[in-house]
Amino acid sequence: MNLILKLLGTGASILSGIVAAKVIDFIWTKATGNEPPKDAEGSLENSLRSAVVFAVVSGAVSSVIRVLTNRGTQRAIQRYQKTPEIV
Repeated sequence: MNLILKLLGTGASILSGIVAAKVIDFIWTKATGNEPPKDAEGSLENSLRSAVVFAVVSGAVSSVIRVLTNRGTQRAIQRYQKTPEIV
């Protein structure tokens, strides 16, 4: 059962990461009026400042999501180990 909970935690982390990326892109577009600076090839239209800010915000959000999903998975595993017959 621990393996199933870990797989569900990994799936939740991936899904929440995808959703968060879409939300960050949407908020960035609405706040700045420009597309997020993601293109690594040949696009010099984006300033270094906007690229760095976008990278910092994206990294911070992904770190928070990873920590929260790991904690949720660990909590679920501990709950299951205490009462496996109820779950």
